[in-house]
Amino acid sequence: MASTKANAAQSEAHSLGKELREQLKALLNGGQAHATFEDAVRDMPVDLRGAVPPGLPYSAWQLLEHIRIAQRDILEFSRNHHGHYRELKWPEAYWPQEPEPPTPDAWDKSIEQVRFDRKAFERLLDAAGDDDLAKPFPWGNGQNLLREAFLIADHEAYHVGELILVRRLLGAWKN
Repeated sequence: MASTKANAAQSEAHSLGKELREQLKALLNGGQAHATFEDAVRDMPVDLRGAVPPGLPYSAWQLLEHIRIAQRDILEFSRNHHGHYRELKWPEAYWPQEPEPPTPDAWDKSIEQVRFDRKAFERLLDAAGDDDLAKPFPWGNGQNLLREAFLIADHEAYHVGELILVRRLLGAWKN
């Protein structure tokens, strides 16, 4: 009887962990309650990528790069098993100085890197045991994989909203 209860509890915990991972990945990919990253960057006119709308401090390019850099930083921090992570200097290392993309293909490369790093983070979630999701990283000061997943999703959702605002102000957002 005791082993039956233990097996049922283990099975329930396993499906809870699996469901949690699926929900985290859905959150990372956005779109449940708002526009997605993909929506925000799709079909952005080339000539407006470096434009800074009046009253705002950044361009769509700077927002895109900030999303990429911050997500990459969180990914590197989260997979720091070998101690190679080095903290970036805030805020200058997280924001490009120039409003325009440095090359014609920089926009597309940045988008691809965001996608690639998101998939890499999802692999971290899949590889982690249920207990490891909330277990503090030995190299941090209380952070864990669950917290970092929420941080990526929250950060990206905030800046996706800003990207859409930039596009609206530039007349480059669908009505």
